Amino acid sequence: MGTDDGMQLAYYIVLLVVIGGAMLFELSGRGGQAIRQMMLWVVIFAGATLAATWWTDSGARQQVLEGGRIEIPVGRDGHFHLEAELNGVPIRFMVDTGASSIALGRDDARAIGIDLADLAYVGTAMTANGEVKTAPVTIDEIAIGDIVDRNVRAWVIGGEMDGSLLGMSYLRTFARVSFEGDLLVLER
Repeated sequence: MGTDDGMQLAYYIVLLVVIGGAMLFELSGRGGQAIRQMMLWVVIFAGATLAATWWTDSGARQQVLEGGRIEIPVGRDGHFHLEAELNGVPIRFMVDTGASSIALGRDDARAIGIDLADLAYVGTAMTANGEVKTAPVTIDEIAIGDIVDRNVRAWVIGGEMDGSLLGMSYLRTFARVSFEGDLLVLER
């Protein structure tokens, strides 16, 4: 469960406690009626949560189409997020045209089999949070649907970074990178 999911769950729990507490206070002393109304509110709350989750997630997945075309819809946060398999492990990237190369967060690097203790942080990068040390690595395989690239250069970020960035060094491997409304389109 991600940080955003945890915060959303906490919000829903607090909302349920507030509504439930108000209902109990209002209906105290009316036993059977109070239980029926509480159950009704639980069903309404569950239905609203399900509908909200379905609505925000529907259509928000990338599509890999024939001919090497990838369509990535804009996320709720206004950024484009692409999922790729690195060395067989699914990794979620934020597409960043301001990043010069692939920047892996430490957790993602560890997940794809990179031993962080063996890295030499010989480079530096300027980020929104200031300058950070970077270590060059080679990713054995990046797969996005049928599109597979091997021996791809990347950098592991030495500082704290949530997730990983897919920068220009990889985006340049596509013949076309364009925006079509709320879609980012990559074509080989």
